Amino acid sequence: MALTPSRTKYRKSQRGRVRGMAKRGSTLAFGDYGIQSLDRAWITAEQIEACRVAINRHLKRKGKVWIRIFPHKPISKKPAETRMGKGKGATDHWVAVVKPGTVLFEVSGASLSAARDSLSLADGKLPVRCRFLQREEF
Repeated sequence: MALTPSRTKYRKSQRGRVRGMAKRGSTLAFGDYGIQSLDRAWITAEQIEACRVAINRHLKRKGKVWIRIFPHKPISKKPAETRMGKGKGATDHWVAVVKPGTVLFEVSGASLSAARDSLSLADGKLPVRCRFLQREEF
């Protein structure tokens, strides 16, 4: 069950550039622990799902997990061995555009060690370097 938008204004989008730091979504908003991106990248819906599964399995479905990113950007691809021209290819997959400082996942209701281990597993499935965040009130 990969994440996809239910509807979009346009079927295809241009690639664009990922510049600057995250303007919002850069602090913990829901959970007690989280991971924050240190690089810029496109994160696919499949990678987000793999992280979600890894976190939930490690926490044995105790606690709550928030996914703070969503793949809104369609990436198109032309079939293999197709000649140039004949227009832009069909949508192949969806990605979330991530800038440095974006909080990717948050966890609450788990111990510090369990949260750190589960988010470390998620970090290993992502194409960006991440750092562990902890709410300041502790």
